[in-house]
Amino acid sequence: MLLVWDWMAREVVTVETGTTAAEALALCRKHGIRHLPVLEGGRLVGVISDRDLRSATPALDDPSRAEALERIRVGDEMLRDVVTACPEDPVEDAAAAMYEGKIGCLPVVDGDDLVGIVTSSNLMRALARLVGVHEPGSRLEVTLPDRPGSLAEIAGIMRDAGVNIVSVLVAPRPDGAGQRIAVLRLATIDPRGIVEALEEAGYPVLWPPETHPGEGRA
Repeated sequence: MLLVWDWMAREVVTVETGTTAAEALALCRKHGIRHLPVLEGGRLVGVISDRDLRSATPALDDPSRAEALERIRVGDEMLRDVVTACPEDPVEDAAAAMYEGKIGCLPVVDGDDLVGIVTSSNLMRALARLVGVHEPGSRLEVTLPDRPGSLAEIAGIMRDAGVNIVSVLVAPRPDGAGQRIAVLRLATIDPRGIVEALEEAGYPVLWPPETHPGEGRA
């Protein structure tokens, strides 16, 4: 499954609005994390990052840093307009929210309860799973015409060749040529026969690239 529930961290380290910057940074170092949801009376009211805390305090070599770390409270520097996710949200929706909001995490809430947190690292693991990078095989990029049935035709070519498709992603061409690119991971270490069959059927293969003449493709 590729829902937020499947990839979020369930053991969430939190702080209160009255937590000092020194205490919050110590928690980040101890747990190897960069974001802390902020609670007040058990309710989510903000998010603070280690970067926020460091930006709010003097530099490491500044004599006033220690005093500032004890004086500054999380509630003074936290982000109050918190974007959250629900456990049943698709991970791609969470990724879009983080990308568009230029944020590094989403607290996950179920009603009024904080039940987890999803970070950019969680989403990178989900992406790796989605594209099947841990599965043995090979990768193809194929140009698709913008017409119904083209992806099914490619799948038919794989079927006729007796090759399983591990994963497939489809996206518009970045040059806006009105076509799409299918990125496929195949359960074969030698895709040369597939490449030839695709190109004979009118589907240009963008990856793997051509090598030297007479050597075929990598």
